[in-house]
Amino acid sequence: MADEAPTEPTEEPGRPRRRGPRGYRVPVFEGWIDRQIREAIERGEFDNLPGAGKPIPNLDERDENWWIKGKLEREGIKPPLPNALALRREVEEIQRTLADVRSEAQAREIIDDLNERVRELYLHRDRGPLIVVRTVAVEPAIAEWKQRTNRS
Repeated sequence: MADEAPTEPTEEPGRPRRRGPRGYRVPVFEGWIDRQIREAIERGEFDNLPGAGKPIPNLDERDENWWIKGKLEREGIKPPLPNALALRREVEEIQRTLADVRSEAQAREIIDDLNERVRELYLHRDRGPLIVVRTVAVEPAIAEWKQRTNRS
């Protein structure tokens, strides 16, 4: 009996083992989290995930705002701008803003409000470089709005 080779314990399915001293296969302690992960892998819950097999994007960037920039991009949200640039964007997109307006009076009110905010910008200018923002010419903007909405 002393010359007999040590017998390995019977394998339990799904239970990881490693080689211990003297060649025995010893069960590896598996915590609850490890077990949950292993079982999820066995069920295939990590198969076909988006981005599987692809490198993690922007991994080597050192931008501290990487998360919020990615969130804004994924959600299609335009990043917040300084007042002057935001007003400039509003001036550029005035016809898109007026697209859903039903009456000429309401369209004029929107344009007048935008022009007033542009004037306020110049009266109470922030520090930093001067950013030129033009006001909207009311009559040409109303004429274009009427043409786009087929109003006379």
